[in-house]
Amino acid sequence: MAQVALAAPNEAAAAAGERVALAGGNAVDAALAATLVTMVNEVGLVSLSSGGFVTVQPPDATPYTVDGWMDMPGRGSRPPGGGTWDVVTEYGDGVTTTIGPGSVAVHGSVAAFGEVHARDGRLPWRDLVAPAIEVARGGFRLSRASRYYLDHVHLDIYGWDEGSRAALHDRDGELTRGPVVLPDLVTTLHQLADEGPAALHTGDLARRIAGDVLARGGLLHADDLAAYAPVVRPSLATRIGRWTLATTPPPSVGGVCVAAMLRLLEDRPHGPWTPDDLDHLVRVQRAVLGHRLDVLDHTDDVAAAAAAFLALVDRDHLAVLESGSTAHVSAADSDGLACSVTVSSGYGSGLLAEGTGIWLNNCLGEQELNPRGLHGSAPGTRLLSNMAPTVGRHDDGSVLAIGSPGADRITTAVTQVLALFVSGGLSLRDAIDHPRLHLHRAGRPHEQLKQEGEPTMYFGGVGAALVGPDGRLDAAADPRREGAVRLVAGPG
Repeated sequence: MAQVALAAPNEAAAAAGERVALAGGNAVDAALAATLVTMVNEVGLVSLSSGGFVTVQPPDATPYTVDGWMDMPGRGSRPPGGGTWDVVTEYGDGVTTTIGPGSVAVHGSVAAFGEVHARDGRLPWRDLVAPAIEVARGGFRLSRASRYYLDHVHLDIYGWDEGSRAALHDRDGELTRGPVVLPDLVTTLHQLADEGPAALHTGDLARRIAGDVLARGGLLHADDLAAYAPVVRPSLATRIGRWTLATTPPPSVGGVCVAAMLRLLEDRPHGPWTPDDLDHLVRVQRAVLGHRLDVLDHTDDVAAAAAAFLALVDRDHLAVLESGSTAHVSAADSDGLACSVTVSSGYGSGLLAEGTGIWLNNCLGEQELNPRGLHGSAPGTRLLSNMAPTVGRHDDGSVLAIGSPGADRITTAVTQVLALFVSGGLSLRDAIDHPRLHLHRAGRPHEQLKQEGEPTMYFGGVGAALVGPDGRLDAAADPRREGAVRLVAGPG
């Protein structure tokens, strides 16, 4: 029976992963079960109406990534352009986002989970959903990360829809401090357990979601959900020291940025960051994040542009250097299997789909990920993503799973932790706890270097799980969120 190390965003999610591992599940089972719980209790950050990526290192095969990110809707007859409005929030030093029914994209994360489970899961699908059903049935209190976010947006984003307002607010109109109870979500989760991931795309549940969005002026049609399919791709590999690291390939730009930054760091640091290392790190972020803003966010062929950029990185480092709201779970096991999962519902549309208990995403309204505009892409087009769930295998047989939430800070958080762990020789715990920096608006006239003093959610929420060559388990979750870990030795 595999031993499992797990890092999750909150205690309930970690407990779900532990329960599944004790029942004989592997790293994939534990990671998926934990993530499904976050889709219940990380309100505002992620829900069943989400997109995401899963990167897997099988014990005896090359790593792969399942792309379950969002598609552009619009296969129905309604012309695009309606059912939305902008809100300006103080979250994250000021974020403008577009919400409402017209901001809802085609979800895909649970479909991706089904693909990964079919390939490398061990327990029956319904066993992975069972912990989420229990959390929803009993009612749940908002996690620390969820409350922090909702404190900023509970009225602007989650106050316009009657169902959302009733579920999240007390009699005085304040964000509730009691348990959140969603009977319809319990029913939905039972349906998901019985019917599998297809329930969210081709069943009655999918028709109810699309019907509510369309009735309120959005674009999401039942045909969009039925046409959705996760895509399996070879992961993007990077060799750093004695580690082979694998992350999300294009069309996600997150993995490309992580790979480029790790390569440009040139095996730095050799311990904690020195002042010279930090100067180099800023140059690296300026080069990579600036190239993303200039090229990757606007190209019609992300794969070709990414390949050209990485080729230039490998060929001439000097030439390159001179030119949000998410959840993450990592798991690794003693069989050599590692699984890294990142999912998001954007900032949330504010819409609680009638009769389902599912808060719907606003990923069309994430302005930083839609450079062509709100409804500027053809139906079925995959949207851009910052996500970079990453796995690794050491020459000695150790396996690692790592990733982070945090919008455009995902890539810089993951890169800095990996550099400190792989090149700097720090423990996972020390590498994750270490202060971070992020270059905001890299290469622009108003570029801003943000350096962490006190730990804050702005700089991500890295979670990592490691199994050493001797089978020893290690996991670390970010103190910037209320992350939790479990080391499961086997069934009791």
